Order: sequence, then C-alpha cells, then structure tokens
Amino acid sequence: MRLSAIFLRLGAFACAGYAAFAAAQTTVAVVEGRSVQAVQESLLEQGYSWAAVQGDGLQVILEGQAPTEVLRFRAISAAGAMVDASRIIDNLSVADSAEITPPQFAIEILRNDSGVSLIGLIPASSDRDRLAGQITDIADGQPVTDLLESGDYPTPETWRDAMRYALRALEMLPRSKISVGADHVTVNAIADSPAEKRQLETALSRNMPEGVRIAISINAPRPVISPFTTRFILDETGAKFDACAADTETARDMILAAASAAGFSDKANCTLALGAPSRTWGDAVAMSIEAISALKGGTVTISDTDITLVAPMGTDQSIFDDVVGALDNALPDTFALAAELPQPPETTPDGVPQFTATRSPEGEVQLRGRIPDEVTNMVTENYAIAKFGQSSITMRTRIVPGLPQGWSVRVLAAIEALSKLSNGAVIVEPTRMLVRGNTGNTEASAEISRLLIEKLGQSSDFEIDVTYVEQLDPIAALPTPEECIDQIKAITDDRKITFDPSSAQLTADTQLVVDDIADILKACGDLRIRVAGYTDSQGREVMNQQLSQDRADAILTALRARRVPVSTFEAVGFGEENPIADNDTEEGREANRRIEFNLIVPEPAPDEINALDEIAQETPLEIPPSE
Repeated sequence: MRLSAIFLRLGAFACAGYAAFAAAQTTVAVVEGRSVQAVQESLLEQGYSWAAVQGDGLQVILEGQAPTEVLRFRAISAAGAMVDASRIIDNLSVADSAEITPPQFAIEILRNDSGVSLIGLIPASSDRDRLAGQITDIADGQPVTDLLESGDYPTPETWRDAMRYALRALEMLPRSKISVGADHVTVNAIADSPAEKRQLETALSRNMPEGVRIAISINAPRPVISPFTTRFILDETGAKFDACAADTETARDMILAAASAAGFSDKANCTLALGAPSRTWGDAVAMSIEAISALKGGTVTISDTDITLVAPMGTDQSIFDDVVGALDNALPDTFALAAELPQPPETTPDGVPQFTATRSPEGEVQLRGRIPDEVTNMVTENYAIAKFGQSSITMRTRIVPGLPQGWSVRVLAAIEALSKLSNGAVIVEPTRMLVRGNTGNTEASAEISRLLIEKLGQSSDFEIDVTYVEQLDPIAALPTPEECIDQIKAITDDRKITFDPSSAQLTADTQLVVDDIADILKACGDLRIRVAGYTDSQGREVMNQQLSQDRADAILTALRARRVPVSTFEAVGFGEENPIADNDTEEGREANRRIEFNLIVPEPAPDEINALDEIAQETPLEIPPSE
C-alpha cells in the first residue's frame, strides 16, 4: 500500500508538471504570435513593407533591407512602440547609398546704386581672382559683396560661355538682376528711357552664347513730362499733333478718338507719361479737340491745367462765343480756359525782322538775321557753340537796334529747337516761329512744342513741320549683322586684302581697306564674326594652314589696333580648303588666297524643360535658344 501511494503521488506530480509545461508553451506561443502580428501591422501601416517580422519566443526579430539609415531607425522605433524594446532583435540591413548627384551651379548677381552682390555656387575650377577683378572693374568703385561658394564637381560645358555673357550684360546694365545657370541666363533690368531699352535689347540679343538659353526683360519707366502738354492743330492742310501726352491708356484712346473725329488720320505718337495735373486730363483734352473741330480749325494748347484756344482768323463771333462757352462750362473744374479770336491786321508791316538758324546734314550750323545788340550777339554765339560745337558755327548776324520786345528769348529758343533736329531750319519773326527739318527722334516734335510753350508762352504762334527719318535714328538705323557682312564683302570684292609674299604682313594698300572695314564694324556693334584665312595649293599643306592662320590673326590684330571690339571674333586658318577657283592657273591661285568675314551663327538647340527654363518662360522677352 505504501509503495502504491508513493507511485500515485509521483504520477500526480508528473501530470501536474506536464500540464504546467504545456500551459507555458501555449502562453508563449500566443504572446509570440500576437507580438509578431502587432509589430507587422504597425510597420505596414507606416509604409515599411520592406521589413519582415519573425518571433522567437518572446523575442521579435526584424529582418529586411532598409532604403536608408533613417528609415531603418524609424522601423525599429515603430516596433519598439508595440513591444518592449529589449525584446527586439535588429537584423535589418541598409541599402548602399546611390551616387550623390552633383549640385547645379548657379549665381544670382544684383547690381544697383549701392554696388554689386553675388551669391551662389560656382565650380572649384573657376578663377576666383579673375572673376573678382572683373566684378570690381564693373562696379567702378562701388562696394562688391561676394557670397559665392565653390563645389569640386565637373564644370558644365556651357558654364564659361554663360558667365561671359552674364558679365557682359552686367557691365551694360547699372540696375539689373542676372541669374546664371550652366544652360541659362536670365536678365532683368531697368532702362532710363524707351530708347535706351530698345538699344540695350538690341545689343544683348547679339552675340548670344551657343547652347545657353537667354531670357531678357528690360523695363523702362514712364517719362516725367513737365509741363504736361498736348497741342492740336486743325488748318487747311489737315489735323495734326505738335505734342501729345496722356496719363493712362484710357485717356490716350479718348484723345485719339476725338482727334480722329476731327480729321486726324496719321499715326500719333501720344506718349504715356507721368506728371498729369489731374485724373480728368483725357476728358479735358478730348473736349478741347472737339471744340477745335466745331470751329472747323484753330489751335488748342493744353499745358498742365491751362488751356489756350486760338480760333481761325475770320471765325464768326457768335460761333466762337457758343463753342468757347460750351467748352468752358463742360471742362473739369481744375482747368482754366483762355480763348482768342485773332483779328486781321489793319496793315501789313514792311521789313518784318527775321532771325534764321539752319543746320545742314553735315552738321554745319549757320546763324543769320537781326540781333538787338552786341551782348545778345555774343550770348547767341556762345549758346550755339554749347549746343553744336565751336567748329560747326558760322555767324552771319546783323546788329539792328529797336527789335520787338522778347526778341532775344525767341532767338535762344530757336537755337535750342534747332538742336533737336538732325538737319533743318528755324525762322523767327515777331509774332510767329517756324520749325522745319528732319530728325531721328520720334519725340522731337513734342519736345520742341513743349520747349516753345515754356519759353514763349501758351498763346504763342508757332508751326512745327518735323519729319522722322528712320535712317537718322541711331537705334533703328543700326545695320543688321547680315548687312554688316554684306558691306564688308562689297569692300573686299572691290579691293582685295593682300599680304607680302609668303608672310602675314599686310601690304600698304591693304591698310586702307582694313580702315574701311573697321569703320563698318564699329557701326555694327557687338557681333560674332569668324575671320577666315585661305591659301592656294602651292607648297606643303601644313605650312599653308599655318600661313592662313597667321594671316587671319594679322587681320584680327589690325582691327584691334583700330579700336574695333574683337573679343567676340575668332581667327581661323583653313589653308588650302574650300577653293573658289582653279589652283592650276595663276588667276585661280590668286583668287584662292583670300580673307573672308562670316557670321558665327549658332544652331538651334532642342527644347528641354527644366526649372531654370520655367523661370525663363515667365519673362516678357525671350531669345530663341542656340547650340
């Protein structure tokens, strides 16, 4: 019995131990499964699908390859939020880092009255000292702020061309912001006038670097006109403006509509400007022009808030009173009207005094006519010298006492009016002044009109007959690159460029030819030109190529000595290549020994849109890309 009880107790203990072991195993399996499931779900929710989770008892094992070290750490932290961190076994690996993409080289350059500042990243291979020297020269004594960093990465192929263009633009533009990239240059600037704006755009659009996109936006502020003036005339020859100014496009349209209804049909140069005395300027001018139309002639001058209306001589008094009364009552309160109905003179005076100032197309100025005294004569001569230069003045004046009051003022005003013409004449009489001539300034008539109103008064009688001639406009008359090359070709076809035998020494006759070519190139501005040298087939090919190169270089040196800007020129010797005649004859060999001038024309580059291009597309003026 005792033995059976012992076995029974041992069996009970064994069963209890087995049951405890089984329960422990079940508990561990449940905890392990729930831990693995919880961690796996958390990782998937946070996007870490690359991480696998395994359980080993109470331990949680993370396996897989993390894209970066940061993501690996975040995955471990996510697992630690679900189970105790001590239970996590980190078997994660990190993918090898991809090759670092080189940064984009770019510079922002700002130039204004406070100096020049630069910020950005440039290649380590850049010559910092040379760049600093160029910027210092451009700043011309103003402070330079250099915040440039350098990066030791390969220099893009077009970087240096882009920088050269940017520095050239910076030198031309004292108020500008220039953004430079390896394949892009964006220029934003302010010009002092519309004429300067056109001139700068023309200069910058020339000599563009190959493979670099150029975007140019130059703004010209509206001019300030004082006094703010419009002068409209309707006579037997038709309707015309001597001067026209408007403060808004709406006002300009209103003025031109009134003028058109009065018979004006020419193209009007009505300047949008600052300085209008009232927001109702357009209404006042339009009403005044309508009054002239109702009178069927006359002149109206609006200078700031003063309006002077002169009716045609012989106008019926009742009609004059009706029109003037209606206008006076309709005008905005700001404006004051003075109206005049000229009366026919009782007698025609004999020997009306005159003063005449003329300017020839060659620039020679002649002053003749009556002057009241010696002092006025000396003042007149000195004023003319100040305007035209001493060597251009010829005095043929005559001192006659007793001239009308204000004659000296009229004479000086005539000289100043003449200075605004390329050629022409100004005739001064006691009661009127006549200005006739040609000009290359589209604003000349308006400027002369404002000048005479200011000097002689609003009621003064003057006539302006000035013609705009495009050939006299220094900007519009600028020859195109193709015209420049054609002019050079015409010279070299007529007088060949020659050298001493077997040398690169220019002959004496050729010096005059190069003089004429230099004059053309100076007038043509900034161009990209290739000076090409050629020889005949006599002699060794290598020697001929070197001789042609030396001769092309000699032409470049000769042009440089004549102060032609040749920084954008290149000299290339082609030797025996591209013959234009038969090398078997003396005449043919003579023709093949030649110098040619050709434009370097870049080929269009395929469009590629990137971040810099998007910036460039936002600018108003875009130059097509070239490669």
